[in-house]
Amino acid sequence: MPQLDFNNPLVTGQVVWGGVVFLFFYLALRGWALPKVDAVLQNRSERIAGDLDQARAAKAEADKAVLELRETKKAAAAEAQAHLDAVLEHERASAAAKLAEITERLDDEIARAEAGVVAERERALQSLRPIAVDVAESLVERLIGARADRAVVEAAVARATAQAAH
Repeated sequence: MPQLDFNNPLVTGQVVWGGVVFLFFYLALRGWALPKVDAVLQNRSERIAGDLDQARAAKAEADKAVLELRETKKAAAAEAQAHLDAVLEHERASAAAKLAEITERLDDEIARAEAGVVAERERALQSLRPIAVDVAESLVERLIGARADRAVVEAAVARATAQAAH
């Protein structure tokens, strides 16, 4: 290979100048370019670490907010249930009071109606007594052919209606 023929004086000069140029570029890159690349990489690493720290802090804050939200939700549910229980108890008591009032009023009305029925029944029986006495008197007269004593017939009708009443 003619490129690697070190007997040729041009090849030796090219190799030496190639080494010098390589050494120059190496020293130039090491002193100027590599520190800048290292600084960029360091900044990037620090930014990533900072972002990760922020993300961890944000996650911890979000977890804390979720926990507070759950606790608040539990407390609100318990408060709502307590309020609902209180309202239901109040309404039950109110309904029981109204029911007792209505029951008392109905009992009074029933008692008055029963008293009215008893009074009407007694009045009806009283109004039927003269009719019953007249009918009994007519029957006795037809059966025996003689007029019966009105006081005896009235006493018999009174006994019969008293027995029917009980």
